[in-house]
Amino acid sequence: MNFPLYIAKRYIRSNSKNNAINIINRIASMGIIVGAMALFVVLSVFSGLKVFSLSFSNDIDPDLKISSTLGKSFFITPAQESEIKKIDGLVSYSKIIEERVLFTFDNKQEVTYLKGVDKNYSKVNNVDKIIYNGQWLEENTLQVVVGFGFVQKLSLGLLDFNKHLEVLVPKAGKGTIENAEQAFNKSEIFPIGIYAINEDLDSKYVFADLGLAQELLEYKSNQISAIELKEKPDADENAIIQKLNDIFKGKATIKNRAQLNESLYKMLNTENIAVYLIFTLVIVVALFNLIGALIMMILDKKGNLKTLFNLGVEIKNLRKIFLLQGTLLSLIGGIIGLVLGIIIVLVQQHFQLIMITPTLAYPVVFSIENVLIVMVTIVSLGFIASLIASSRVSKKLLE
Repeated sequence: MNFPLYIAKRYIRSNSKNNAINIINRIASMGIIVGAMALFVVLSVFSGLKVFSLSFSNDIDPDLKISSTLGKSFFITPAQESEIKKIDGLVSYSKIIEERVLFTFDNKQEVTYLKGVDKNYSKVNNVDKIIYNGQWLEENTLQVVVGFGFVQKLSLGLLDFNKHLEVLVPKAGKGTIENAEQAFNKSEIFPIGIYAINEDLDSKYVFADLGLAQELLEYKSNQISAIELKEKPDADENAIIQKLNDIFKGKATIKNRAQLNESLYKMLNTENIAVYLIFTLVIVVALFNLIGALIMMILDKKGNLKTLFNLGVEIKNLRKIFLLQGTLLSLIGGIIGLVLGIIIVLVQQHFQLIMITPTLAYPVVFSIENVLIVMVTIVSLGFIASLIASSRVSKKLLE
């Protein structure tokens, strides 16, 4: 058996004759346990908050989105559509048009995005999940689905035939305009559904039929703003993107969900790193107790160390005893802390003991990644702390 490891295990299991050293050891162990538990719980909470925050945008953002590299729109040929259908790993795709336009209702005005969608849009995005009231629009109609925030701003109701919601789109072209009527393409539209996601997105879109959007914007039948695609769960996203680039020959920009919400992902990742560093600093402070405990142990075992040194044990092996002792204490403390943290997270996930609102539990997510992060952090910092303490063992100390 490795001699330093054998002695290190004996020192961990046995108590010192000095009661003060035993108390310091227990405080150091407790600091490691609490630090590991707290770090894991906080990382799990922020993972939950990240999933919760992204769930809103995920309800309305596709897995992949193709848009024009130059200009607001591009043309798609039947041959390109045929090639898209042949790509392995795709469930469906939807052609869309997005443009900021003016909506008027009962002498009120609101500028927001008109989003024209085709019949496949419900296959790419789960529209049933976001519908708050009413139903989804039908193809080749003047029906629209509006956001809850849009409804509040215009005091709009569903199927209101007394007052009409009107959409106005500036006409393209040059020349003098004789009156305001000539400046816009307009159409009366009929809200049949209300969607609700969050405060920001509920006023962003008014969903309409693709044909209506093309008519208002004076687009041709194969002219669109973007294509949204849904992938299979086990699809190779990089391979799909490569095939799409080949189809459009680099003339289209292809983004996945993370790239579509780049600023949100960066903000959430930055917050996660900041919290990790703060709690790592707390663990570093707690590990000062470990350094103190190991130094006290070295002084307490000075007689034993001198005997071992005289018997021929090298200084590096004597140092290794306390290096291994501190590392093992960190490992054991980290495991105990992780077990406690996992129990807390799983209890919150299943029983929802802590609530943000009466209907919304505090979100937490258990992940193996967080387990590995905590263990690597605890063991690495414990090793460094033990290395610092074990360096106190020297020939001068034993003479």
